Amino acid sequence: MTETNCICIKWGNKYGPEYVNRIQAGLRRNLTTDLRFFCLTDDAEGLNDDIDVIDMPTEPFETQMLSALAKAPKHGALRKVSLFRPDLIPDLSGPLLAFDLDVVITGPINELATFAPGKVCMRAVWRRQPEGHAIGQGSVIRFDPKLHGYLYDRMAADPEGEVGRAFGSEQTYTSMTAKRAGDFEFFPDDWIASFKYNCRPSRPLNLFLQPKLPPDTRVVCFHGHPNMHEAIDGFKSDIFHRTRACDWLKNSWID
Repeated sequence: MTETNCICIKWGNKYGPEYVNRIQAGLRRNLTTDLRFFCLTDDAEGLNDDIDVIDMPTEPFETQMLSALAKAPKHGALRKVSLFRPDLIPDLSGPLLAFDLDVVITGPINELATFAPGKVCMRAVWRRQPEGHAIGQGSVIRFDPKLHGYLYDRMAADPEGEVGRAFGSEQTYTSMTAKRAGDFEFFPDDWIASFKYNCRPSRPLNLFLQPKLPPDTRVVCFHGHPNMHEAIDGFKSDIFHRTRACDWLKNSWID
């Protein structure tokens, strides 16, 4: 049977090991192929035994990159650059699907792995972008380190310049660098949903209606608040920003 390669990064203590384990479980439920699942991490405690653990590397250009990030409009960590190293997984065959930890697998994943072969694939960001200048949203990325190792090499060669051109944004760096190389394709919008923008009813309906799962959604992204554990039982930050309890989320993320 064909194998699908998937990976995530667990770095620091914001997310516990259960987030990694639940992504693995969700992928297994929604793939018709075998799954090889990797986790790039600085702490493997609590991860399922059948997850292939990769130690978080210290990149030789990390000091320069972090210094540039401290001066950039966005102060991320650009940890995903390590995923693009051609030697990260020496025996890897074929592309990798990379997932952020704040996502829930809700539908068929096979097409994400096979869509636009040879391209770097991301969903377009949810906010509108100027024609021809749309960037990719970084929660789900499909790439092949053997084909797209330049995403690592260019950062390694000029971390200050690359961080500056991307304004410190990891997803801007990845998508725009691949676009300039002619190697980029957007996933269909309806495959990857934002809980905040695509699932939660608009005000005031959010006070009465449960969040919906749009048709043909394969991955739901929980950027900002609420996070998954907040949305399951309902979330309230003030009188207007409320979310009703979400049954399908419990089924997809926990059960």
